[in-house]
Amino acid sequence: MTADPRGALNALVTAFERHLEASAAKRGEEDPTVIAAYDDLADAFAAYDDALLQAYGEMTPLDIYDGDEDDDEELDDHSDEDGDGVYSGFDDEDYEDVDEDDEDDEDEHKDDSRP
Repeated sequence: MTADPRGALNALVTAFERHLEASAAKRGEEDPTVIAAYDDLADAFAAYDDALLQAYGEMTPLDIYDGDEDDDEELDDHSDEDGDGVYSGFDDEDYEDVDEDDEDDEDEHKDDSRP
């Protein structure tokens, strides 16, 4: 049987919408409507990810967190490594810094092309 990623995606979007509605109308921390919407959303995501994998050999970059303590050790630590209070998603070695001299060279080339 061929998986239907489009149908699974539609079900996932619907589950997101139901979760949003339940969250907006929640009545207390343990609202059963929110819990059910949460579970349905997790199931819809897993179905979409599986359908995508079966149909195209691809998957999303997301994982479902189920609250197990063992999973905490596997999560990436995206702490504030440089101490500026903000984690941008990149480490210093993940991108090139633009040298100020390079910017000056670019400006000179722009001026050369003007009449």
